[in-house]
Amino acid sequence: MILERLYDTDLAQASYLLASAAARRAIVVDPRRDVQVYLDLAAAHGVQITDVTETHLHADYLSGSRELAEAAGAALHVSGHGGADWSYGYDAQLLRDGDEIELGEVRVRVLATPGHTPEHLSFLITDGGMTDQPGYLLSGDFVFAGDLGRPDLLDEVAGGEDTREDSARAMFASLRDRFVTLPDHVLVLPGHGAGSACGKSLGAVPATTVGYEKRVAWWAPFVESGDEAGFVDRLLHGQPEAHAYFARMKRQNRDGPALRGPAEPLAELSPADVAAQLADGSAVLLDTRELADVRRRSVSGALTVPASSKRSTFAAWSYDPEREDTPLILLARDAEQAEELRDNLLRVGIDEVAGYVTTTEGLRSFTPETVAPADLAAYEHDLLLDVRGREEHALGAVPGSAQLHAGRALWELEQLEALHEGGRIVVYCQSGLRAGIISAALRRAGCEVAELEGSYAGWSQWAAAR
Repeated sequence: MILERLYDTDLAQASYLLASAAARRAIVVDPRRDVQVYLDLAAAHGVQITDVTETHLHADYLSGSRELAEAAGAALHVSGHGGADWSYGYDAQLLRDGDEIELGEVRVRVLATPGHTPEHLSFLITDGGMTDQPGYLLSGDFVFAGDLGRPDLLDEVAGGEDTREDSARAMFASLRDRFVTLPDHVLVLPGHGAGSACGKSLGAVPATTVGYEKRVAWWAPFVESGDEAGFVDRLLHGQPEAHAYFARMKRQNRDGPALRGPAEPLAELSPADVAAQLADGSAVLLDTRELADVRRRSVSGALTVPASSKRSTFAAWSYDPEREDTPLILLARDAEQAEELRDNLLRVGIDEVAGYVTTTEGLRSFTPETVAPADLAAYEHDLLLDVRGREEHALGAVPGSAQLHAGRALWELEQLEALHEGGRIVVYCQSGLRAGIISAALRRAGCEVAELEGSYAGWSQWAAAR
């Protein structure tokens, strides 16, 4: 048996290739949308991808299941447990609890494990060449290392009303009736790691076991004692805000992500061509430099998404392809990095990329406005905006600030307008990263924005030294 984990550190997302070396058949679970990596991996192992599936309708990234099935000529399988609202809207083979997919001696058994979402599936794997006992569980967003998938996303982003408690109770039942009844030795391979917004406090280790979670996970005593009410309260308390773009991901994944097909290499554009397109509004630059460089000299109208971690998420905070189709031009050091950046965008459904440029020289620029903590009180502004999470804000904030998570700001411009009435906004986060990203997006949306130098960490240092 072959089992490979492919991990996207940007989205803290794991997909898996499972194969029988003898039968030369493979299945891919929870693929991302840039699918060549799976085709290459299968070829390296000498197997063919014959089946593609996913654990659930994802909210944090755009699924590559349709794309990969089309590219590989594979059978596509999806959950048949979604009910009226969360059933898949495209043709695929429906999986139900107890179904099996056979890859030669390797068997994949379907377990319905609702809670994170109503249609959620987990996949129990038996390597029949070694044993008739299951050995592995691909748990998706059901059980993570040290945590569980959040049950509140339908309320938070998908238009649900008061579904979170029912979903939390479904999670309790899935743990009680499915997870803890599995043999302790079963290796659990989850769909996310630390840094994902699909849970509260995911562990950084890539795998766990049923027995370990039963003994040490926070939820284990509640399940062991049958305390459903206590479990629901604990699970729902302190869940972070969901990014606004999750709603788009849910809809697109349900209705069917657009098939991309083979992509042409990105064209390198000259600074003169880029300047002309930016000037007439036919394109927007995605500035991937470090924030320190951006703050010294910003390109007018550009979005800021540093080419480091979480660029898929930060891009989805800054650009909504449901509201506009203006092509993006990527600032990249070379063609290789430009292609990597395009893949990051594809994973969150941002497809309109016109090319890349390697310099900002010749592009119209300005110096973003900033204000030092010592000058804030005298600085003319109409709104002090904390773009951290609500839990961070509750632990300590600059006096007089309003809180709105950076991942929701572009979707709540009317609320912002009511708060600052067209005046200047001063933005801060913890260290300045999130503030810099969302400040660029707000400027492009027409807001007058200044950034608090050093953000909350800098303000706290200044306040303590007074």
